[in-house]
Amino acid sequence: MKAAQEPLLPTSGTPEKKLQPSKLSVMYTADGYFAELQKRVQEEAPEIAELTAAMHDMDGGGKVIGEKEKLLSVTVNEEGRSQLTNRLFPESKLPDIQGKQKDLAFLFTKLKDSEALYMWKFLTTIFFVQVAMVIGYAFALRHFGLENWRMVTVCWGIPFAYIAVQHVYTDHDVMHGATFPPCWWMKFLTHPFSDFFSLPWEEFILEHNRHHASTVDLLTQGEFGWDPEMPLYWLGLPGSNHKVESDAEEGDGPNKVHFVPIKIFGCIPLWIFTCWLIPVVHFFGLNDTGGLFCIEWYCHFPESDGMKCHADFWTRFLPRRLKHHGFVLFLWVCVYGLGQLILGEGLWFMLSVSCCARCGYGTAWFMVTNFTHSHWWNEVMAADKFRTNGGCVGFFMSALLGGRHRWNEMLFHDLHHAFPNKVGTLSQRGRFHGWEKVHDAAEEVIALGLFKKNGDAETKMEKNQKKRSIIRKSATMSK
Repeated sequence: MKAAQEPLLPTSGTPEKKLQPSKLSVMYTADGYFAELQKRVQEEAPEIAELTAAMHDMDGGGKVIGEKEKLLSVTVNEEGRSQLTNRLFPESKLPDIQGKQKDLAFLFTKLKDSEALYMWKFLTTIFFVQVAMVIGYAFALRHFGLENWRMVTVCWGIPFAYIAVQHVYTDHDVMHGATFPPCWWMKFLTHPFSDFFSLPWEEFILEHNRHHASTVDLLTQGEFGWDPEMPLYWLGLPGSNHKVESDAEEGDGPNKVHFVPIKIFGCIPLWIFTCWLIPVVHFFGLNDTGGLFCIEWYCHFPESDGMKCHADFWTRFLPRRLKHHGFVLFLWVCVYGLGQLILGEGLWFMLSVSCCARCGYGTAWFMVTNFTHSHWWNEVMAADKFRTNGGCVGFFMSALLGGRHRWNEMLFHDLHHAFPNKVGTLSQRGRFHGWEKVHDAAEEVIALGLFKKNGDAETKMEKNQKKRSIIRKSATMSK
């Protein structure tokens, strides 16, 4: 079933003279609200523009190779192939949204000003709801008494964790369409409750773009450079990719590679023991908004010049980081002070708030990072068992994640990775066009193919997508 027809969104209130295109133009709205902001951001965060320009869904993506820092480019050999799989850097296949596939145009159109402002207002509202809930938690403990701490914390902590899940998904939606805030102070409110220290918003965006530039195929992490989320993938399925020497072996073709899982005593897969550690490391901050992840990123970026620091480290990166960490520290000092003032137990109150928040943020990142990239889930998707939001599973997951548009993000994460800039997130599109319309459009895009043919053999992920499309087509024709 095709999505309902909708032409390209018009540019409201904009004169015929259009803004000149730039590397950052894909991250801004169609109306030009961020025209002046774009100039400022190019001065304050040029690295985001560099990495975005190198990505596979940009015109000429992959051409920014080996320039400046390695983390701001894709990593390929002299032939433009992955050093890991020997696969050519892929190029996303944009549907003919001006012709045969006009009904898909809304999926590839930049956000309007009103939509971008809505996203940032929604994100800011979530933060202030969290603040109000923390204050309410303190007074609830005082009213019911510390002897009822467990009951009060569970009753309060579940909705607080749920709000944290919404916070992460909204962060993800915002960074892929309305990247920079209309008010400078809003960037400090994006994830301060996630941990006692975390990445500044600009570097949060940068590391997530690094993930997209490195991992195009959901099942081959770090194919075109270092992916900061590799430790999470490794715990889910410990092993390594090996190039195949014989043409008769599995993986025959230009991208000959075979994944070899680690086994204990040659027969027991190591993932049986390591997969249980994934929620634990998420809880302790090994995710995009966590403290351990922040340390990992700081150890890699910005890259030093031999024995010297990066040229902009003291003037640009360090001040940005100090401001962010200063605000996060101030927030947690306030939480501690509130607990001390109301209850006389500042430390326990602060730790209780942090534990509940970590459960929510960790759960959201587990779904975005581990669940959608798992081999098991993509095999399930290939069998087309959960391609709609119907049924008990769809209802439960939609309720857990905060709506059917969020469940679309799990169903079509492969499309999100194919078009991280031109489409953004499926949950974001669902906010303004409805989950069902986005669902049907995403089905059609996958059936058309996500990447242009370049002579390489199909990856396991591409075979899964083809199988899924055939099943969906057969099911549609039988109705």
